Amino acid sequence: QVQLMESGGGSVQAGGSLRLSCAASGDTYNKCMGWFRPAPGKERERVGGIYTDVGSTVYAASVKGRFTISHDNAKNTLYLQMNSLKPEDTAMYFCAVGYCNSGYPDTQLADWGPGTQVTVSS
Repeated sequence: QVQLMESGGGSVQAGGSLRLSCAASGDTYNKCMGWFRPAPGKERERVGGIYTDVGSTVYAASVKGRFTISHDNAKNTLYLQMNSLKPEDTAMYFCAVGYCNSGYPDTQLADWGPGTQVTVSS
């Protein structure tokens, strides 16, 4: 089991930026890590995912071109650089790690962090 802890959330105005971090304690190599947020009609929305061994990434259409996911193997930390933030990006953001499913960790088998709040005002 991997323990995860998110940080970096906060309040910004539309158009601003935030950088989220997810520090991991445990083995995250050869897995997928990702960022998720609640969404209407869904348990959660996939925001971005990454293969930790090769660094390939996937993104939700709503954040492409604005968000960048990355992973630092030396620090065992996942990041989400969020630029051009919109009010609809407001959510609690969670990071997760687990077996890969189309670039994202499998949500039913993944380990999760407690989340960090992002609030974007208009």
